[in-house]
Amino acid sequence: MTRLGAAAAATAYQKEWFAGIRARAAAGEPLVLVNADAPQELLRAMDLPYVVNQWWASVVAAKQRADDALQMLRDRGYPDYSRQYDAISLGSLSLQDPPWGGLPQPTVVLAENSGDAARKVFDLWAELPGTDFYPLERSSAVEAPPRWWELVPHRWEEAFGAERIDLLAGEITDLAGYLTERTGRVLDLDRLGAVMELVNEQAEWNRRTRDLIAAARPTPVRVGDTIPAVMVPQWHRGTEWGRDAARRLHDEVAGLVEQGAAVVPDERLRLMWLGRGLWYDLGLYRRFEERYGAVFVWSMYLAIAADGYARYGTDPVRALAARFAGLTDQLYTPPWSTDWYVKEAQAHGVDGVVHLVADDVPGSWFTTKALEDAGIPVLEIHASNADPRTGGPDRIDRAVSGFIEQRLLSREGRGPLRAAGRSR
Repeated sequence: MTRLGAAAAATAYQKEWFAGIRARAAAGEPLVLVNADAPQELLRAMDLPYVVNQWWASVVAAKQRADDALQMLRDRGYPDYSRQYDAISLGSLSLQDPPWGGLPQPTVVLAENSGDAARKVFDLWAELPGTDFYPLERSSAVEAPPRWWELVPHRWEEAFGAERIDLLAGEITDLAGYLTERTGRVLDLDRLGAVMELVNEQAEWNRRTRDLIAAARPTPVRVGDTIPAVMVPQWHRGTEWGRDAARRLHDEVAGLVEQGAAVVPDERLRLMWLGRGLWYDLGLYRRFEERYGAVFVWSMYLAIAADGYARYGTDPVRALAARFAGLTDQLYTPPWSTDWYVKEAQAHGVDGVVHLVADDVPGSWFTTKALEDAGIPVLEIHASNADPRTGGPDRIDRAVSGFIEQRLLSREGRGPLRAAGRSR
């Protein structure tokens, strides 16, 4: 199959957009570097250009420059073996010939306090002349509501609790004031409301796409295509382009489903990639199709875009707080995360799960256990998704191949594919 048009279009748009970001920064406009778990929609409403820290780290890793960026930190006496996904962007500032011309030095860095090591990474940004760090608190849940994905779009106060939303809503209001003092940009609540409406529309398109893929047998798309096709628009949430890109992905997938298209026509195994994208080896997701008839049909990126972002309400600040108050819970805190992963695995009919576990991901043991208890075999791989030294293509390839042969194909007496063809 050729690459999804939506994926190619999103990548092309992102390169053009980033060139514009660099031009705006060079002209003296403020720039915010923001973590993926921070309320980016506020920046959108204030017309503040921003770059997502994890997206830039993924670009550096995909261009095989992650170790070079980490070397910059080593040269300054800082550790390179912890929170690499957070730290690569900082190290990349010193790269010679960096990808896409390089990340401009930000005016403000915005991130949640998610542990001592992460806080130290972002404190280092504030040591750069002209850069400030604004930390946000991370709250935790006392209880997890059952089937939270059905609750959070409209009944988010019930899902997360008023106290958690109060805390983050207050911080968002304070952050808006700080950004006004630092940059001169002012928050318009009507503009924020319009941004939130566009994000909700984008989330609904992503939900429809996710449901199409979950129901399709065999799968018409591979995750190596859906990841850029959904994640680039996610970094542009609150824009008409982001919404329209999500609709384009849906329409393209719907057309493929209608045509009966298949990544692997005689699909033998359906795999779930649980964890962050393996940016330094994106070819991994295709490597097992010819060998075993095994295709990765699920990643968290489309799934969380479908279930995790829609928030409806008349108060845009509180709705925005509700979007981010529990985002980490949804992905990493059991039983929020475990119930959701089991639901997604069952809906997509996966035969097995490859679970990439980074050093900063909590609750991984519970996730694996919940899936195994549901009868779904899991392979855990402990490695950084952005630092190839911790995993490496060969090691991960061998691990996944062994998992497929020893735990998946052997369950039904299957063997590797032969040159004569495949059978199910």
